[in-house]
Amino acid sequence: MNELKIEELTNEQICFQMILHSGNARSKILQALRLYREGSMEEVDKMLVDAEDDLALVHKVHFQMVQQEAAGEQQQLSLLFLHAEDHFMSTLTMKEMIKELIPIFQQMKG
Repeated sequence: MNELKIEELTNEQICFQMILHSGNARSKILQALRLYREGSMEEVDKMLVDAEDDLALVHKVHFQMVQQEAAGEQQQLSLLFLHAEDHFMSTLTMKEMIKELIPIFQQMKG
């Protein structure tokens, strides 16, 4: 997994990295659901782990920003940042939902 240091990036680059990796995770989560429907459980688990890696990267970037603000460094908020954060949060929600639903689907198959 790559390591992003926000000190080396512009605000726009930070946002686009968050969007990129959240989008990658979202795609992998949806692919995992498709693979589940095809019966490829090994691939489902791999895809979800890959999505977790992307989300962990976004979380680290986001957390660095929170740490900077907590240390007194004012953060610049923009519509682009709000969009990036929305991508991140909605993908986290989707991941948690899919991880809860797959076992339920498995039980229903019996």
